[in-house]
Amino acid sequence: MDMKTKKHFEYTGALVLGMHDALVELSGIIAGLTFAIADRKIIIMTGAIAAVAASMSMAAANYQAQRADENPRALNAALYTGIMYVGTSAALLFPFAVIPDRFWALGMMGLIAVLIIFGFNCAIGRVSHRPFMKRFAEMLLICAGVATASFIIGVAAKYFMGVQI
Repeated sequence: MDMKTKKHFEYTGALVLGMHDALVELSGIIAGLTFAIADRKIIIMTGAIAAVAASMSMAAANYQAQRADENPRALNAALYTGIMYVGTSAALLFPFAVIPDRFWALGMMGLIAVLIIFGFNCAIGRVSHRPFMKRFAEMLLICAGVATASFIIGVAAKYFMGVQI
């Protein structure tokens, strides 16, 4: 790769960290909440609180990791991680703000997650001149697996705790 191409990849790891963690964590949280809570506003509120808290946590963790590696641009990497997390989270929560049925909103959220994963991997593949379908499939399987596990946990928690919201 030439220097210009390497410059494009300087913060790719930070972007992937923020985006992927938001996709995995927040899609799982939202999937679990959708089956445990009937009120979309509570789903949005809980998802937004989780997204902000997790984005700050991820940014701080990436900052500490970059500092441990003595990266002089640790703060920039942390900011990219946090911003990508919040942006991805907002995209995942958006359907719940505009679609009245929470299950249709969940389906649209899933589609948005797939499109984000596809678009990001396609862009990285294009810039790096490498095939991207393997990375796309891997990231998609991880996100789907965690969302499914969280859904199961949400349904089980609702059942065993007798929660009716």
